[in-house]
Amino acid sequence: MTISMRRLRMNPVLREALREHRIHRESLILPLFVVEEESMAGSIFSFPGMERFSLQALPEALEEIVSLGLRMVLLFGIPRKKDPQGERAYREDGVVQQALRIGKSVAPSLLYITDVCLCGYTTHGHCGIVVDGRVDNEATLPVLAEIALSHVRAGADMVAPSSMMDGQVRAIRRRLDEAGFAHIPIMAYSAKYASAFYGPFREVACSRPQFGDRRSYQMDFGNRWEALREVALDIEEGADIVMVKPALLYLDVIREIREHFQVPVAAYSVSGEYAMVKTAAQEGFLEEKPAVLELLTAIKRAGADLLITYYAREIAQWEDIR
Repeated sequence: MTISMRRLRMNPVLREALREHRIHRESLILPLFVVEEESMAGSIFSFPGMERFSLQALPEALEEIVSLGLRMVLLFGIPRKKDPQGERAYREDGVVQQALRIGKSVAPSLLYITDVCLCGYTTHGHCGIVVDGRVDNEATLPVLAEIALSHVRAGADMVAPSSMMDGQVRAIRRRLDEAGFAHIPIMAYSAKYASAFYGPFREVACSRPQFGDRRSYQMDFGNRWEALREVALDIEEGADIVMVKPALLYLDVIREIREHFQVPVAAYSVSGEYAMVKTAAQEGFLEEKPAVLELLTAIKRAGADLLITYYAREIAQWEDIR
């Protein structure tokens, strides 16, 4: 006798019990934007539903996040001033460093992940040190290592290098180990594509490049095998978790990584993906909640263990999410 899934699907209890993939709060990571200049706080037109938090407003925001049952946040800092070298990224009184100390004081139960990059701190808006009009990979590595170390000293539980510089994981791992932080994990942006779907993020993070683009160090969206090479290199250099960014348009890459490597996989559902669904829902073109759950479940089904999503706060408020 053949087994009929149709009979099982007809019973709502069995249908839910036998679901292979589901969204749950413990797997969600909420990106959080913190500004040093209070006048920059607030909502962003191109990023409906998201806002930048001042350091003064951060405690209340973190307490709300904890009350919703979320466990992880990914911090992005927007400094008061920028310079060509991005020096405020690794200062002890930098915006992320201040946010971490506040967070550890008011919401110590959260796991704090920090984005390690230079694009939000440099006047040119690129992810590395620029020398003679080009991003210098080797000159950038020690700076990224210092940023990561400064974050950990301020309270970061995990660092996430996102600049896509060759050797960034090795440089950070070595620096953290030397400083006595061998226990701090690294979540590497291993397969980060040069995507058209970062627009709202770049507005909220004030990180648009002032010349050229980032295709010389971010990945070509036509490449799949390159992602596997990048992931393999990051694992060899000491990455504990590897990430694919964006998520929705790169489900095949997530699946390839899941099948080839036995490491946790994170997927970043980026601002453009969020804005598409949010805007379509506001216009009445689709129903928001089922669309979000279908989208994120597809990412989980492809093989992601962790979901970085701007919808995390809303999802946590839905009664059927446990």
